[in-house]
Amino acid sequence: MPKSQRCAIYTRVSTDNNLEQEFNSLHAQREASEAYVKSQAHEGWKLLREKFDDGGFSGGSMERPALQKLLGDIKDRKIDIVVVYKVDRLTRSLADFAKLVELFDAQGVSFVSVTQSFNTTNSMGRLTLNVLLSFAQFEREVTGERIRDKIAASKKKGLWVGGVVPLGYAVKDKKLVINEVEAGTVRLLFERYLALPSLSALQEEIRSQGVVTRKRQLATGRIIGGVALTNGPLNHILHNRVYLGEINHRDMSYPAEHRPILDAGLFDQVQAKLSAHRNSHRAKHQRSEALLLGKLFDDRGNRMTPSFAVKKGVRYRYYVSAVLAQGRKSEAGSISRIASDAIESVALEVLTSLPPAPAGNPASEAEARGAGDSRPSDRVRLEKTIERIVISNKAVEIRWIELADAVADQPKTTIIPWSPQTFFRKREIIQPADGAALPLRAETRDRLIGTIAKARRWLAEIKAIETTDIDAIAVRENMSPRSARMILSLAFLAPDIVKAAVNGTLPRGFGVSRLTDLPAAWSEQHQKLGLAMAG
Repeated sequence: MPKSQRCAIYTRVSTDNNLEQEFNSLHAQREASEAYVKSQAHEGWKLLREKFDDGGFSGGSMERPALQKLLGDIKDRKIDIVVVYKVDRLTRSLADFAKLVELFDAQGVSFVSVTQSFNTTNSMGRLTLNVLLSFAQFEREVTGERIRDKIAASKKKGLWVGGVVPLGYAVKDKKLVINEVEAGTVRLLFERYLALPSLSALQEEIRSQGVVTRKRQLATGRIIGGVALTNGPLNHILHNRVYLGEINHRDMSYPAEHRPILDAGLFDQVQAKLSAHRNSHRAKHQRSEALLLGKLFDDRGNRMTPSFAVKKGVRYRYYVSAVLAQGRKSEAGSISRIASDAIESVALEVLTSLPPAPAGNPASEAEARGAGDSRPSDRVRLEKTIERIVISNKAVEIRWIELADAVADQPKTTIIPWSPQTFFRKREIIQPADGAALPLRAETRDRLIGTIAKARRWLAEIKAIETTDIDAIAVRENMSPRSARMILSLAFLAPDIVKAAVNGTLPRGFGVSRLTDLPAAWSEQHQKLGLAMAG
């Protein structure tokens, strides 16, 4: 008796037209495939009850729900034979089919086409299959070219042929019609951009007003949109000639049949300002002192742009995450602001460790050199070697540009352990046993530090001059020997207590009188004073 073979039938159509009919293309494919499986019952073929049907999905992509479910069951070894009506129902891509055959072979699964009468268990079947798939792919490419030509011709006539509907419009009877609510938003964006200094300022203003993108449902059922407009979408809207009653195709636009939302005067003013900003940005880029302009990003993918501050006549340069200027501080990375010198020095240090570039065109080398300099400038070397620098609070990641003459084992990425410089000293009051947490008064601190310094100076004198003792110092300082000895004891204070005095973190009440005449051992000093030992 032959071994039982579990058969799964896969069906597909490219469009969802007529799928609502009682008997459609998917049913026809399944009926023919079921009949074929029954004809092979003597070989042990048994049809699985589960259906794998993809209605409205192209054969040029593997992203199909039923196909992915079929592949999952194959990996779980629930299927022995895959049956299709025709080869192109499974895929129209030769590359995708090669991946499928590899998976089938790995899992011991056979592939059978009902109308083409072959399977992949023998070499002749594989040859026939590859020939058929080559023609299927050719047909798909020719169809694609025909569709693209039709779209181009339709757009030249100003017809809407589908795609993402621009903000401000809706589609009715396959034509664009104005959505008055959204059209008001579009006019607001154009008018406010003229009134505000920059695109970032516009984004910040509309974000505060709750302006968001349109929500829409994908074919998969997932809802997207409803998010705040960022600089990229805003820039696209402000450049979009659809709002003048035109249809865009590639880098051209053509008069269309839909009504415009904007008048040409307002649109032209916005284009002039956008162009001026773009030219200004290019000029600023060329003369900027920021070596890493356009190269530096935070660890959440936000570009870090140059900025500066002037304090007491001194100019301090920074790189700041672009989202800060757009009112999106929560979207910044772990480092949202960094001093220019701090990060530029890291990049230059790594750059100087690289081997010198191979000799090339003298003209291009001369262009790369700074005025009066025999070496290529740092900016030029950075531009030609570094693709991107990503900074976080733990490391700096440098991604190198792949060069044609690069060494085979040359790394594409360099990661340097790094942490931001701390500019503010953390001040914590040493907590005494009695719980007092107020710091020393300023005058008490100054007197204590001065007295400790005096005690250390006296101790140095006693060590340097054998004839000098504390009694002689008492006579010189016009004080009693006991008072001089008490002051001298401050020279033997534990270092962390002295440091706390200097930093002003000793608790209130720990003045000269309380710190004199303590035990010599530092641990006993802490114990007597009720202070915790420094870790």
